[in-house]
Amino acid sequence: MSGGLGGRVALVTGAGSGIGRAAAIRLAREGATLALVGRTAARLAETRDSIADAGVETYSADVGDPAAVEALLSAVLARFARLDIVVNAAGINVRKRSLAAGSVEDFEKVVETNLRGAFLLSRAALPAMRAQGGGTIIHVVSDSALRGNDFAGIAYTASKFGVRGLVEAMNAEERRYGIRATAIFPGEVNTPLLDKRPTPVPEEARRRMLQPEDVAECIALAAMLPPRAIVEQLVVRPAAQEWVSRRS
Repeated sequence: MSGGLGGRVALVTGAGSGIGRAAAIRLAREGATLALVGRTAARLAETRDSIADAGVETYSADVGDPAAVEALLSAVLARFARLDIVVNAAGINVRKRSLAAGSVEDFEKVVETNLRGAFLLSRAALPAMRAQGGGTIIHVVSDSALRGNDFAGIAYTASKFGVRGLVEAMNAEERRYGIRATAIFPGEVNTPLLDKRPTPVPEEARRRMLQPEDVAECIALAAMLPPRAIVEQLVVRPAAQEWVSRRS
């Protein structure tokens, strides 16, 4: 494949479905070499097959596990010898998510993947990106990190506010090394994460939401800008916002 990302290596987490899968497909169209990361090998294989590029590699890993993340980065660098783009699209939520109903265990599980995973992945990518003189790290956050609400849940909201702060601090520290970090804040997106809602989301509302491909376009924009430019924060919401169900 040829395109604006030819010769660049992109690692995409959460690549087995939803935004991660759409991002991988979109970056592949621009010629990026891909390392697809997720927890389920079969889903990663589906994404790889949809790209139809023999150079795509898949890696099963839990981004909340420090040892797994270090092993992942070692394997990717051993295979490709560089890392230009990281897209962190991995994220989870739970069904019992309110302050009153949520458990300590569920809170810790959500924070471990959403926030700790973002930290571990960013930290592990730094040495290679510093050594090569730059790189782009893109975190898919949420508009729940801009303002608290009563449907996303305490753990999810807290974790995503944390990622927002992580990105701001990363840019303050790492821009001198040519490393740029982007936080993308989507409104509601029609992904499998909606299935965790305590109340099912109507099909009509799903159709009116953002689709994973919409967020993938934002990811491609952040990845393809000239190195002198950075999208620090990008907010994208459904145009037909009034049609979207905002309640759990």
